[in-house]
This record gives sequence, C-alpha cells and structure tokens, in this order.
Amino acid sequence: MLREAVCWRAQDLLAQSFALHEQGYGLGTRILIRSAFETLATLVYLNQLMQQVLDGRLNFHLFGDKTTKLLLGSRNGDREGPRSINILTVLEKCDKRYPGMMEVYADLSESAHPSYAGLCMGYSKVNYDEYETTFSNRWMELYSDRNLAAIDMCMMTFHHEYNEVWIPLFEALEKWIETNDAQLEATKDEFPQDQ
Repeated sequence: MLREAVCWRAQDLLAQSFALHEQGYGLGTRILIRSAFETLATLVYLNQLMQQVLDGRLNFHLFGDKTTKLLLGSRNGDREGPRSINILTVLEKCDKRYPGMMEVYADLSESAHPSYAGLCMGYSKVNYDEYETTFSNRWMELYSDRNLAAIDMCMMTFHHEYNEVWIPLFEALEKWIETNDAQLEATKDEFPQDQ
C-alpha cells in the first residue's frame, strides 16, 4: 500500500510541477518538486528498511512499526495515530544512497521559505552601482533549467526505486517472512511499540 500511495503522489506532484513550469510559474514548480523529492525519499527509505531486515540489521517488528509510521504517521496534534518520521531524517538516509539529493532538496527548500532566496532573490534584482532595486518575478529566469533537471532526476530515481529496487526486495522479503514465520509469531508480543 505504501509503495502505491507513494507512486500516485509522486506522479501527481511531478505532473503538476511540470504543468506549472509550462505556464511559467517557477516558484510553484519548485515547491511541488520539493514535495516530490520528499515523496521519493519515502520510497527509497522503505527499500532501505526492507534491505536492513533481509541483512539482519533491523528487527522485523521494528520494520513494521516504521512502515506504519511512514504510511499512517502525522505531525498534526489533533489526529490520533503514530507520530510520523521526520522527513529530513528520511532524506538524510536517502542521500547516502543518492549523494546530492539533500543538496537539491536544500536548494528547493530555500525557494519555498521566505528567506533571502525565497524573497529577495526571487522577486528583486539589485544594481549596486546605481543603488537601485528592481522588483519582478524572477523564478523562471533564475531556475527554469534547474527545475527541469530536478524533475528529471526525481522521475528517474523514482523509476529505478519503484521498478528495479522494490520488486526484488519485496519478493525476497516475502520469502524471508515465510522462512521466519514461526519466530516472528513467537516474538510479536515481545516488541515494544513506538520505538
């Protein structure tokens, strides 16, 4: 379920970001690409967790707890349920597999926040010699090519993780569960929840 929900969300975010790019809305494009990278990171992290179970580095019951948090977790205090895993933690783990992912994400985040890049750089140009500031929407001028490169990077990485990494990992995990079924059943009550 987590894999498919991630797929639908990633496709939706990337399609909308490209549509905004085509219409010349650079800031919206960047914000949606940023969300797409967070979504991609969830899939990469899921695949990393499955590999850890198969390698004996992660208790299967803890794996279940983590995947529940990825799928059902929330930071909304009004909602009952598990607390979600911090997306920056997930992204940092993904950056180990795909070096540079955090750098792209950080660049996108600077645009999303009302910081220097999100305010001054995106909407003004300073002529220091004349002591003049000209205001305009500069998002496409500044980031058009980088936006397309980020969309491409996200799509290609998603395709690899979804089609080439997840499938053999999941098949191996199913076999691992069958092999270890008796032990998993015997230890299910020993695992402390919400670690």
